[in-house]
Amino acid sequence: MKSDHTKLNEVTRRMFVERMAKSAFGLSLLPCFSQQSFAQEHNQIANKAKPGFGKARAVIMLQLSGGLSQIDSFDPKTGASKGPGSILSTKADFQVSSFLPETAKIADKITVIRSMTAKVGVHDQARYLMRTGFERRGTVMHPTLGAWAEKYLGPSHPTLPSSVCVNRPANSGNGFFSATMSPLPILDPDEGLKNSIAKADSSVMQKRLALLNQMDNKFSGGVSDPNVTSYNDFYESTLRLMKGKDLQCFDLGNEPEELRNKYGKNKFGQGCLLARRLVEGGVRYIEVESGGWDMHKDIEGGMEDRGAEFDTAFAALISDLDSRGLLESTMVVVATEFGRKPTFDGSGRGHHPLVFSCVLAGGGAKAGYAHGVSDAAGGEVAKDPVTVGDLHATVAHAFGLPIEKAVVSPSGRPFNIGNKGKPVAAIFA
Repeated sequence: MKSDHTKLNEVTRRMFVERMAKSAFGLSLLPCFSQQSFAQEHNQIANKAKPGFGKARAVIMLQLSGGLSQIDSFDPKTGASKGPGSILSTKADFQVSSFLPETAKIADKITVIRSMTAKVGVHDQARYLMRTGFERRGTVMHPTLGAWAEKYLGPSHPTLPSSVCVNRPANSGNGFFSATMSPLPILDPDEGLKNSIAKADSSVMQKRLALLNQMDNKFSGGVSDPNVTSYNDFYESTLRLMKGKDLQCFDLGNEPEELRNKYGKNKFGQGCLLARRLVEGGVRYIEVESGGWDMHKDIEGGMEDRGAEFDTAFAALISDLDSRGLLESTMVVVATEFGRKPTFDGSGRGHHPLVFSCVLAGGGAKAGYAHGVSDAAGGEVAKDPVTVGDLHATVAHAFGLPIEKAVVSPSGRPFNIGNKGKPVAAIFA
């Protein structure tokens, strides 16, 4: 009779291991590669030339969930489409909305893509598309860029995870890759890495680890799924993280209060500050989510509230990275599900995927540059369309990932980064 363990899906196996870890050590950390695995992967990568641009060593993805209005942010219009804001001039080759005064001050350090386009205008599907570069179809779960990077470049640090998501759960960000490539979730930046303090002394923990290894050997011996064996290094790497100084990366209490205030004392602002700390610590890919952008009603109030939080945090992040010499090697991406309709009824705007705006900064992207053009109303792409797949391929190119290379999923289907999207070469300096 076969073991019921073989019937477990990936999420169930993942929950099993996490609960075992918390019971044994008082932890809720996700798997990381072992130090030995890191050294092996690092040596392999060092001996290979990166196939892409490869200037970005880290990526911070700022996800504005709900659908940022391009007209009331990075692609302001006049005439009937004009919203409640006015237009601000910048030192760059483009203008922004008056709702983004702090962003206007650092516009000469960013690239605005005004010709993003997609076919998906429903929140869940559009959010999935922006996070993975693929439309959600069937039962296949696609990896995020963080997982693709770890697949091709290996782990970014001996103990820290290569990928972290802030203000949201992990939601199987590893896709069809090993569960070890899933992002570590930080649900509240102020709380940092919860349940990361050992509740037992070293000798007790070692005894528990030995017992767990005995159980694991019996468990994995009866399961042929390779995803189960990917957890073998979990406990040891977790213990190393607990004993080392790397946990300090997650502690915002080490930052000056003045700087924390500059980012904004809210979850998105503090999430951006945490992202900067994690980049300094060696984490390769960090996603920070900001919700509340579904402004069907009251664009003015929404932009004065949520827009102001973004404006403050984004400008602080770019300035902070630049002052520390990190912007050149760190690509910051501002992404959103879709845009908003050019029709303004005096209150809000509906969903509109046909044209919207995204932003890139650092990591080899041009500074003070606007790519693509929307029409006069801000409703369609007029020049140089960029798909979501193209955006993913562009960021992957900055990472130095092999975009054309296909990986065969467990279902037997080949996939590549960005679903055959092409890097936008004009964006790079």
